[in-house]
Amino acid sequence: MKKKERVKDPDKIKKREPTAKRATNKVDIPIGKWIKCDKCKEIIYKETLRENYSICPNCGAYFRMHINKRLETILDEGSYKRFDLDIDTTNPLGLEDYPKKIKALREKTGIQEAVGCGTGKINGEDVVICVMDSGFLMGSMGVVVGEKITYSIEKAIELKLPIIIFCTSGGARMQEGIVSLMQMAKTTSAIRKLNDAGLLYISVLTDPTYGGVTASFASIADIVLAEPKAMIGFAGKRVIEQTIGQTLPEDFQTSEFLLDHGFIDKIVERKDMKNTLSTLIKFHKDQLGGE
Repeated sequence: MKKKERVKDPDKIKKREPTAKRATNKVDIPIGKWIKCDKCKEIIYKETLRENYSICPNCGAYFRMHINKRLETILDEGSYKRFDLDIDTTNPLGLEDYPKKIKALREKTGIQEAVGCGTGKINGEDVVICVMDSGFLMGSMGVVVGEKITYSIEKAIELKLPIIIFCTSGGARMQEGIVSLMQMAKTTSAIRKLNDAGLLYISVLTDPTYGGVTASFASIADIVLAEPKAMIGFAGKRVIEQTIGQTLPEDFQTSEFLLDHGFIDKIVERKDMKNTLSTLIKFHKDQLGGE
């Protein structure tokens, strides 16, 4: 005979109490207001970071700067006039995802390409200025970047003005193949014309500056400045070590290492960059007997 199953009274069934969540050390950071320093791991209020030249107030680590923030710290207020160039990013290799990536980056960063160019004043001194942004495909140099920098150099020659280029880049843009490598020769040739015209070119190397940008216009300036602890080179340290089978110095490719070995002329703190640039421009002008 089949045993009859007992049906439990729902009212007498004990409800299981929810298990208490274990305490964790995780800290919820309000979106958009705070940022964590990758070096010291401290949480920083973004407004504090902005007021401190995008430098961690705890450990002194340099955060990478957006084009607009860089221009704000270097140029006199209201003096920047962007070059209105009708150039769009090309897709010479016909890569399906490349245009989508460019569109997404434009929406995320608020800029059209990895460099911004125009004219402005630094403590009253007129200049042509180009600022690269590592937030846009690591500041890689494709057709648009190469054309904008070349145009800016030619404009400096036309206006008889010094040119300042803030460099940050992973190198030539692989999504544009050999066309991107051609920009190295193009920009270098333009610099030669600037030099023949007797005009001043100052390059400021920021973290990171690598590849085809280092091997072209970034390293052939009249004066090469760099920010502290910036990583600068052609190939990366690990690639070089694997190639030569040797261990390189711990500070290899830092701006301090390159200063000691004569690759750059001076390391300049961000808070001093504007005054340093204007002093160099005035000195050059005085040497030429300018007004």
